[in-house]
Amino acid sequence: MKLKICGMKYQDNIQAVAALQPDYLGFIFYETSARYFNSAIPNISKTIKKTGVFVNETLDVVHEKIKTYNLQAVQLHGEELPEYCERLRDTILSGGVEIIKVFSIKDDFKFDQLEPYETVCDFFLFDTKGKLPGGNGYTFNWDVLNKYPSTKPYFLSGGIGLEETEKLKSFYKSPASKYCYAIDVNSKFEIEPGLKDTEQLKQFINRIRKLNSSRH
Repeated sequence: MKLKICGMKYQDNIQAVAALQPDYLGFIFYETSARYFNSAIPNISKTIKKTGVFVNETLDVVHEKIKTYNLQAVQLHGEELPEYCERLRDTILSGGVEIIKVFSIKDDFKFDQLEPYETVCDFFLFDTKGKLPGGNGYTFNWDVLNKYPSTKPYFLSGGIGLEETEKLKSFYKSPASKYCYAIDVNSKFEIEPGLKDTEQLKQFINRIRKLNSSRH
């Protein structure tokens, strides 16, 4: 199970979190977000995929951010249509940039809406439906994913913190986890929006690694 740490904002904090070797670091390019990123990304390990998070953004802006920040993944957190994803995929395919399409869940989800996206994105990401497009701080009902009809790998997101470790343990044993590729964390590890608590993240990463080793 991979780990994505999202909502990075401050240079020193980015370097400290990158030192923990997550698989993905997320930078939010959505201007109304408290975690909006508009500075430079410091040098970090090339093993970490820099991920740009966008909400209903124009393709031109997405392309510009990919180029400026040398992004390895793009996370679409709005109401982007399959056609939008297809156009984006066609233009970034040669660069090997991954496309992650987000879907929000509360207590139920109509999985048939995933079908048009199957061929135009690399991963799905399931987040908690809330007032904001991400970073709401609470989990959705993961049991919903027991009905997941696809084989496309997905990210599990939404209010995951240290206290969710036991819940994750149970999730790992459920059919829902079969295609879970990564855990995505954000607000539960924050001192303030965009500033992550590296000690708590270190504890979480150690727990995730233990769970991963027991899973195989």
